[in-house]
Amino acid sequence: MKTFVKILLLAALVVIAIKLSPLFFVALMAGLLAAVVLGSVGLSIVAVLVAILLGLAVALAPIWIPVLLIIGLINLFRSNRSAPPVPPVAA
Repeated sequence: MKTFVKILLLAALVVIAIKLSPLFFVALMAGLLAAVVLGSVGLSIVAVLVAILLGLAVALAPIWIPVLLIIGLINLFRSNRSAPPVPPVAA
């Protein structure tokens, strides 16, 4: 008797699932549409932030490029006493 009740419950659940499937489909499509809209808004925000950062880097280039050159030259000619001497290369 227990098996018959389980099969009957399973059949009832299948019928309910089939009857509610259009509702689930509509909810799924609404969720996907919301995800697409939010994703496109997110990508737009990222693109705007990248454009702002690029514009800021270009606007400040007269300042940071010479500063980087000076720092690079200082590091190039600064003697590093903690480094071991480089052995000569045999020809």
